[in-house]
Amino acid sequence: MKTLTRNIPLALAVLALTLVPATAFARHGADDVGFDDNGGLRDNSVSDDTQADDSRHGGSGGEKRVAGECTGSATSKLKVKPDDGKLETEFEVDQNRNGVTWKVRFRLNGERVVKTTATTQAPSGSFSVERRLANGPGSDHVVGKAISPSGQVCKAGLTI
Repeated sequence: MKTLTRNIPLALAVLALTLVPATAFARHGADDVGFDDNGGLRDNSVSDDTQADDSRHGGSGGEKRVAGECTGSATSKLKVKPDDGKLETEFEVDQNRNGVTWKVRFRLNGERVVKTTATTQAPSGSFSVERRLANGPGSDHVVGKAISPSGQVCKAGLTI
């Protein structure tokens, strides 16, 4: 009887841990400095066509970040930084659902330069597409756009 009494609290603790979804521990890819747990910027979110300010968003070496806009409950963000004559570009979408394949497009100064697909992965139900784009003279406007099979759309853009 004494063993049974000690095992009941242990069994309840194990049961409680199995009921907590893994996404509660890693929601919305909250892995980037300057972003909140909902994939947005901590300070003054900027729209998909607004230039982000490096100092406000933790950028370094000319890196710019912007929170995107999504229909539905997904979140997105775009990061761009100059690197060796190219624009190192990363577009991330977090849907909190694994195994969903999205169509992803990048536009550079209005011209489509990337057309691909990406599938949300565990543990956070997100994906990230990274590309090195041409860095022309002067400012460049980069837009990342993703469309889910259900028609949900995420878009983020910035000028660097």
